[in-house]
Amino acid sequence: MDGLHIERSRTVILDSISWRVESGQHWVILGANGSGKTSLLSALTGYLMPTAGEISLLGETYGQSDWRELRKKIGIVSSSVRQMMADEEPALESVASGKYAMIDFWGRLSRAEKNQARKLLRQVECEYLADREWRVLSQGERQRVLIGRALMAKPRVLILDEPCAGLDPAAREHFLQFIQRLGQNKNAPTLILVTHHVEEIMPVFSDVLVLKSGKVLAAGKKSATLTTKTLSQTFGAKVKLQSKAGRYVMNVLSKRSVVV
Repeated sequence: MDGLHIERSRTVILDSISWRVESGQHWVILGANGSGKTSLLSALTGYLMPTAGEISLLGETYGQSDWRELRKKIGIVSSSVRQMMADEEPALESVASGKYAMIDFWGRLSRAEKNQARKLLRQVECEYLADREWRVLSQGERQRVLIGRALMAKPRVLILDEPCAGLDPAAREHFLQFIQRLGQNKNAPTLILVTHHVEEIMPVFSDVLVLKSGKVLAAGKKSATLTTKTLSQTFGAKVKLQSKAGRYVMNVLSKRSVVV
């Protein structure tokens, strides 16, 4: 993204966003509610048209390429997808349908597609769920199945949009450890985690984009961007950031707003 600016009805949604992701990096997009995270994803996936600036993805430039085809190379795991899944669909079919980007798949799966879906269920450590219906899966199991579904299309980029929402503390930690193992795989797609919880940033993530009020507050290597000062500005409160063994904990020290 180069100078990305999005404005609607005289309201600035994203203000001159410049951001570059290189092959081999895994990024976190961090920000408070209303910081522009969702709008940034909508622009990246071609659902929110820029007012100015440029978006290039996998060598293609917005406005010069068919973004509908490009979306097939991007995997997305989000609550909106989770809510649309058919209750009676077995996990194996949920994963296989990712090849066609189709919810509630009604076609006939080939033996090769079933084998590939089963292989992906093994990769996301959920092969035992193959015949279980969506309605009986736990939240953590659903998130893993959705990742398998996204990987079915062999994406170059995998976007995890607040994937831990709704998970209890134990399920969240198990899921985050799984993300760590996934990102360490040499054939893993580029991961982009969207969150407002620093506790969800695993060691595998190399870089962080911090947003505030539609602007870039900080961007770059995790060690340089995740600081007490930056996070105090991000969330408008005095905070204390601690790190241990590549994990982070943030404590809010005061509810008083921080002037920036």
